[in-house]
Amino acid sequence: MLEEDQNIETRLIPILEQVSDPEIPVLSIMDMGVVRSAIIENGIVQVQITPTYSGCPAMDVIGEDIKKALKEANYESNIELILAPAWTTDWITPRGRKALEDYGIAAPLDAEADKAVLLKGKRMVKCTNCSSQNTKLISQFGSTACKAQFKCEDCLEPFDYFKCFK
Repeated sequence: MLEEDQNIETRLIPILEQVSDPEIPVLSIMDMGVVRSAIIENGIVQVQITPTYSGCPAMDVIGEDIKKALKEANYESNIELILAPAWTTDWITPRGRKALEDYGIAAPLDAEADKAVLLKGKRMVKCTNCSSQNTKLISQFGSTACKAQFKCEDCLEPFDYFKCFK
């Protein structure tokens, strides 16, 4: 069993870190927290993934991309979709949050701040261009359902904000 555990760290994680989120290609599925587990059983990699929200259209692509990456590394694999516990933005790694910001998508706030921003118009989301908090909600829905559209009142640039999911 120890050998299989070492394989997870030394072989599987680096492979899975190369699989990008199809909607946000600068993030790996590991940084998004989509991979719940990856183990080797009887020579086959068993990967469990959780969608960022129920009905996320990217999950089929993610599953196929995982299989492809593992096949290129000479592993057979099975992918299982796990719905509980539900994915939360808390599972995005610090590296993933930085990658979001660098890509121009504001990282999610905590649940209370998220509600204040999306429902009460509080100015707490930092502009990904100039870092100002003088930002305004334009639409509760951005380029995908998990994002909202904002505009900076200082530099006038629009940007997406990744909504908090708990």
